[in-house]
Amino acid sequence: MVVRMRNNRSQSKQRRSHHGLSAPDLATCKNCGAFHRAHHMCLDCGFYNGRQVMDLAAEKSKREARLNAKKDAIKGSHEEPEEVKAETKKTATSKAKKAKTEDKSAK
Repeated sequence: MVVRMRNNRSQSKQRRSHHGLSAPDLATCKNCGAFHRAHHMCLDCGFYNGRQVMDLAAEKSKREARLNAKKDAIKGSHEEPEEVKAETKKTATSKAKKAKTEDKSAK
């Protein structure tokens, strides 16, 4: 379909006047008094409609344990055994000494 006429700025803006976002309506939690979205669980205490839906303290401890296990796994995979570290240091120093002697002999 072909555009038949060009819209000027005011017509475009008038058309877009209804596209604005509105702030969500917030309700107060009956348990802790915090604000939460209407018809949704309170994210601070885990209550909805006067009863506990989710134990947030237990969920938080599970999440922390999972993140700590992940950090340990990542940390463990990057560490090398002490024997390998010592060997790499020796070879690095010997390579550096060889490079220095070759530079001096080349001059």
